[in-house]
Amino acid sequence: MPTDVVIAQTTIDDEGRAGELARGAVDRRLAACAHIDPAFTAVYRWQGAVQTEREWRISYKTTRDRLPQLAEWVAAAHSYEVPEWIVLPVEGGSEAYLAWVVAESTEA
Repeated sequence: MPTDVVIAQTTIDDEGRAGELARGAVDRRLAACAHIDPAFTAVYRWQGAVQTEREWRISYKTTRDRLPQLAEWVAAAHSYEVPEWIVLPVEGGSEAYLAWVVAESTEA
């Protein structure tokens, strides 16, 4: 059963910036929480060359209603020219947890 909760993801090449992007979104109630995955190796093509870099993934738990504001804020705060921005639907889960995400992602 689909819910109003989504998971939005981005990556960044600096652990400190990952923390700022995570905390900034939660402080602004754009997301209920944000998880920062440990550093991993990203291999990608950029401007005609294959690049290999360390990155950190930030996963935001938020609602569909807050998604436009979160996307706008992340784009403005991000240092990449073209940051990753992927949104995954949440098809189900603990009712209590999903209710918490909705409550904490609601504007005060």
